[in-house]
Amino acid sequence: MSDITPTKERNITTAYSYYLFALLFLLYFFNYIDRVIVTSLFPFVQKEWGLTDTQCGLLVSVVYWSIVGFTFPASLFVDRWSRKKTIGIMALIWSIATGACAIARSFTQLIITRMMIGIGEAGFAPGGTAMLSGLFPAEKRSRMMGFWNISIPLGSAVGIALGGVVAEQWGWRHAFGLVALPGAVVAILFFFIKDYKTVELMKTVDSSQTNKSQIKMSKMDIAREFINTPSLILTNIGFIGCIFANNAILTWLPTYFHRTENIPMSQAGMKTGLVMMLAIVGLPLGGWLADLWFKKRVSARLLLPAITTAINAAVVFIAFFFLEGKAQYIMLLVMGMVSSAFAPAAITVTQEVIHPGLRATSYALCVIIQNLLGAAMAPLVIGALSDAYGIKTALSVLPLFLIFSSIIFFAGSLFYARDLSKVEKIALEWGD
Repeated sequence: MSDITPTKERNITTAYSYYLFALLFLLYFFNYIDRVIVTSLFPFVQKEWGLTDTQCGLLVSVVYWSIVGFTFPASLFVDRWSRKKTIGIMALIWSIATGACAIARSFTQLIITRMMIGIGEAGFAPGGTAMLSGLFPAEKRSRMMGFWNISIPLGSAVGIALGGVVAEQWGWRHAFGLVALPGAVVAILFFFIKDYKTVELMKTVDSSQTNKSQIKMSKMDIAREFINTPSLILTNIGFIGCIFANNAILTWLPTYFHRTENIPMSQAGMKTGLVMMLAIVGLPLGGWLADLWFKKRVSARLLLPAITTAINAAVVFIAFFFLEGKAQYIMLLVMGMVSSAFAPAAITVTQEVIHPGLRATSYALCVIIQNLLGAAMAPLVIGALSDAYGIKTALSVLPLFLIFSSIIFFAGSLFYARDLSKVEKIALEWGD
């Protein structure tokens, strides 16, 4: 089971690999601040424009719909043109769009600026994932995915906590303006890094009984990479329930605390931020356990997500059905840690069972599925259920989505070893 990007064939230093990792981390951090800060601004925007919960949910969902619409074409630029240029341009777009939210004068204008944030963010996750997969060998890949994805809960926590505080002190528009600039600065730095050369879409064929040769992949060959890889298909489906539940919590937990405990939105945001922050434990722990188990059992890449997602379902069920007050909050803190543990290994699957020249495209497909059916639906579905039945009842349905994902991940684990053995082994060449 050889690494498709052997360390000895990389012409970048270990120190430079971690420098690139740091830039990718910062961009993902600012990405999520810009994406989620609006959730802690809901009461302020509702007061100014008289919005319903469903309309507030739309401010989140529109970002994910834009990501769904643009992530695939953006991933093609990543795989076939340049990771650093695509990522840099996209980061500038989402930062400028975040700043534009501060000058929106109507709900429609705010929807448009939020849509532009999604267009900007569409190419980052596929491009960053592809670059990160090329930076580190297989035995470290899940844990580095885990460390990289720490930026998501950190950015989410900062965005939620900062938004409420700034809005209470200076108004909700200032919150958008404050967080727009840092991402733009890091985006500019990205244009000056090294990138690996575009991987030619070639496949190995047997030209005789003793010789093998390389030929260019046809469109049908590329399609087969995706449709003939069951573990990849099931992993993408498994993401749906996990991302639905996580985005529902991210979007509506501040409102839940605000309404059920009658506390200010700034305090509710702080409480939610702490819940989300505990993913800084769950993400690297999940990645480390996946890599450790992977050395003994290849299917661990999907068995671990199956187990941790089932545990998360039980935790969420207990929290909303049986507990209140401090006991419930303690259980939600446990959820904050467990809910993210599936991600490092599951993301790694999308990179390891596909041709190295299609890595960004592979994760783009995952992003489309998880956002279209998971992240984008959660704010609207939970918002509509909240309007009809109350916020607690709305959040109580989440364990069903998690059980579904756990079963799907387990099914994917049955095919993973076979799918991994079929992947082309190609070393990446890094340059300017």
